[in-house]
Amino acid sequence: MSAVGVWTLGLALAYTAWLVIGGRWVVARQESRANFFVSGRSFSPWTVAFCITGLFSGSSYIAIVELSYRTGISAVWYGVAETVQVLLIALLLVKPLRRKLVVTVTGIIGDRFGRSAQGISALITGFTFPMYSLATSIAFASALYAITDIALWQSITLTAIILLAFLVFGGMRSVAFSQTMNVIMIFVMFAVGIWALVMSPGSGEIAEFSADRPEMFEPANAGVSLIVAWFGTFIVNVPLAQAAFQMSMSARTPEDGQKGLFLAAVIGIPLILLGIFVGVAAAIVVPDTGLPLVAISEYISGALPPWAAALFFVGMWACALGWAGPCQFSGATSLGRDFGRAIRPKATQAELVRYTRIALVGLTAVLIGLSLLRSEQSAWWNIMAWTLRNGATFAPVLAAFFWPLATRSAAVSALLGGFGAGLGWYAMSGFSATDFFLGTHPVWIGMIVNMALLVVVSLVQVQWRPSPCPQARRRGTAALFSALAIAVLTALNWQWVAGFGLAGLALFLVTLGLFAAAFLAIVSQDPSESVTSFWETPEEQPVTTR
Repeated sequence: MSAVGVWTLGLALAYTAWLVIGGRWVVARQESRANFFVSGRSFSPWTVAFCITGLFSGSSYIAIVELSYRTGISAVWYGVAETVQVLLIALLLVKPLRRKLVVTVTGIIGDRFGRSAQGISALITGFTFPMYSLATSIAFASALYAITDIALWQSITLTAIILLAFLVFGGMRSVAFSQTMNVIMIFVMFAVGIWALVMSPGSGEIAEFSADRPEMFEPANAGVSLIVAWFGTFIVNVPLAQAAFQMSMSARTPEDGQKGLFLAAVIGIPLILLGIFVGVAAAIVVPDTGLPLVAISEYISGALPPWAAALFFVGMWACALGWAGPCQFSGATSLGRDFGRAIRPKATQAELVRYTRIALVGLTAVLIGLSLLRSEQSAWWNIMAWTLRNGATFAPVLAAFFWPLATRSAAVSALLGGFGAGLGWYAMSGFSATDFFLGTHPVWIGMIVNMALLVVVSLVQVQWRPSPCPQARRRGTAALFSALAIAVLTALNWQWVAGFGLAGLALFLVTLGLFAAAFLAIVSQDPSESVTSFWETPEEQPVTTR
């Protein structure tokens, strides 16, 4: 084992021991089952900021550093898209979600559409969150592989077990402690990364590289379709960002939750830029490597002293934990608490906490099992998770927010149909991370089927009529004409749209316009049959913590 490997293992073990022991100490000071899911709603804006920074900026850094090795500076758009998502959550969702005391997306679906929909959405969400965890765990595993020859799946197994160790006892309080420590470690990595960039490559190598591969410095080198897919996916993910909801809902007030999200958006900017510079530098120094994260590890090891390189790799470990920890906990909350409530509506808070801890053990096994199937490509697992979860839950969540006409059967149909359509399209794509069937990302197909089923099944099951409200009808008509305009423009410019890989997005926007038109302009024939939507519930109505 190299000197870098020895340093990295030593520092990583020490850091991890501190996360486990320190997390237990923090939890022991405020032990309460009621605090397990939202930590007693006691977080300050800075605590929320550290939680969100560890969640989104850590994962963005890993994705960007891998993407920039392949596509150059165009990877910046990935970070911009994720920052837009954080800002939209802060501006649009924190206050209304806090008013309803919401914790999870699956809880929203269950409260609106009943136990069957809640159970199905909880199973889908619980199963997909380990995929998100695996996507970032691969980064540190790749570093260990490069410097110690420890197999990727073995490193990921270690990650999964460590996540279980500090999550199973303390819940959200442990998440807050570990995220704060992770952000500190990530900024240590930032300082070391700047040092590596100063040391290598030199100005001569950069000039030669820019002459040989000028496309690496083009803003759209990643491809217009992929960049649009990043923005589309993150914007669509706004009402589905369950882990971020759970963190911001743990703030003392909605305003504190919003401030924390705004702070996180600012803190993440330097990490986005560092990821680009490190990825491009690695492409210069260690070119033509099949595994970008391994190449980046080799670049850092060659540019810095062993102890400094080890600090950088422990920072990548913190990035992996910063994303994987909240994902595992949020997935276990859906699987343990929400699925538990679906099958046992009268379960006590203590029982739901126990179910969630059991779910954490189960999701640890799932994470390890997935790593045995495919452990070399983080982007692949992100695509799979987005496709399955967003394809299933997108329309039911929006219907819970905005459309009282939606039925329980329609929600269940949308959950299962969107999940199956996305998975089927990805299968027809050969489960490729870059080349999709007919050039269309599977997440668009899943959400198109998801929206179509929810509206069609609802309209078949209930008696409906145009809204009596003139303003609603005007808005619905505007949404309908927008959908038609996009459809016409797409048809007239089909070669251009298909050539840039935008066909899936265009069809999604057409479906979304029709979906919005139904929401805005169609109501029940019998007003007494309408179910109150999420946003229409009176603010003063008593609610229970969900």
